[in-house]
Amino acid sequence: MSKWVRYLQTFLRTPFEHRYLLSELIKRDISVRYRGSLMGLLWAVVNPLLMLVVYTFFFSVVFKARWNTTGDSKGDFALLLFCGLLVFNFLGECLNRSSSLILANSNYVKKVLFPLEVLPWVVVGSALFHAVIGFAVWFCFFIAIKGMPHPTALLLPIVLLPIVFFSVGFSWLLSSFGVYVRDIGQFVTIVTAVLPFTSPIFFPISALPKDFQIYMYLNPLTTAIGQVRDILFFGNFPSALEFSGYFLLSLIFAFLCYVWFQKTRQGFADVM
Repeated sequence: MSKWVRYLQTFLRTPFEHRYLLSELIKRDISVRYRGSLMGLLWAVVNPLLMLVVYTFFFSVVFKARWNTTGDSKGDFALLLFCGLLVFNFLGECLNRSSSLILANSNYVKKVLFPLEVLPWVVVGSALFHAVIGFAVWFCFFIAIKGMPHPTALLLPIVLLPIVFFSVGFSWLLSSFGVYVRDIGQFVTIVTAVLPFTSPIFFPISALPKDFQIYMYLNPLTTAIGQVRDILFFGNFPSALEFSGYFLLSLIFAFLCYVWFQKTRQGFADVM
């Protein structure tokens, strides 16, 4: 039991105890990504804008997709679609980078004093940086076509907490598997390609038959996307019971993945 208590203590302390190292690694990760490009950090703004325009055009103009609650407004459809895409992109970036995370940072593995458990937090922090820029673009678009955002938009950081813990959990899990099973990266690529179409991104979950809706909630993105849309677009408060259960589940999942990472890290150096 004492070992589990120690795991819990280090799990809760890690992002705070190593906050300076974490912030420096996130800054470096972001700067390396855009180093040498002509537009630099401007790409972080251009990418979500292009994504918004392209997806909106194809789904609302070409495929004539409509949202049940918004009539025929292409602007409303774009805002609802973009909410879902931003949440998916955050998780997708974490998934895609995690499988090769330890392999890409092999120089840290043999450094006894380096806390390898912070590396997944670096991936999540970098993805969160891009998500913040994406949501800033969303707010600008919302203000341009609908006016001031709803007061419930202030809850966005709280509503995103569960998907942050799910993401760091997946990152611990996949980065560990990636050391021992090199094919995991191919599997993750397939999963992230399928994930948008098994999530309520391009349609409201109410559009599905009731018998299928319960299965959609097995996807961690479903609740996150629904709650983000509620507070940002509809101005509704999320269900306290639903959020509490979802948040608790994300913490348990992240903790178990952290324990798995700590138990398997001992063999990283031997395999690499």
